Amino acid sequence: MTLDLAEIARLFAERGGVAYAGEPVSQLEHALQCAWLAEQAGASDSLVTAALLHDLGHLLIAEHQTLSLSPTQLGIDDRHQYIALPLLRGAFDIEVREPIRLHVDAKRYLCATRPDYFSKLSPDSVRSLALQGGVMDAEAAQRFATHRWSGDAVRLRLWDEEAKAQGLQTPPLAHFLATAARVMLH
Repeated sequence: MTLDLAEIARLFAERGGVAYAGEPVSQLEHALQCAWLAEQAGASDSLVTAALLHDLGHLLIAEHQTLSLSPTQLGIDDRHQYIALPLLRGAFDIEVREPIRLHVDAKRYLCATRPDYFSKLSPDSVRSLALQGGVMDAEAAQRFATHRWSGDAVRLRLWDEEAKAQGLQTPPLAHFLATAARVMLH
């Protein structure tokens, strides 16, 4: 199965209103803010689309819709960065998928290479960092830095941390789905 834009829109409509893991925004607001930050930074359509869809895995895990606590508060690494990839493979090329796959590792990398980054993490991001393998050691950070898509993953991760502002006005989902349509595989 491949997710098309109608199915992505349906997921956001049905599940996007769920709180984003202890943050003052919903899953949809977080996705829109992340994509908006990417667009404002002049990112490519592929990277804007990755920013929009980077946490789509959370929406695909049905149990997330009924949890009273975030997965990290329950001690669970839901590996959300991998959940949507098989469903996006037929719709988007590697330029969209790889930053999504690597955005968790980018957090681990940034904590290893930018001393002030850890202090900017939200409490839920700190909990998930521990569950996701913790701060990278020097060797792992060096390997990550040489990955072809590490730069895009780091940019996405920085927007990800910023995209938690309550009440921030962004363009609607349709605006970013139009961007995604430009980079879809045909």
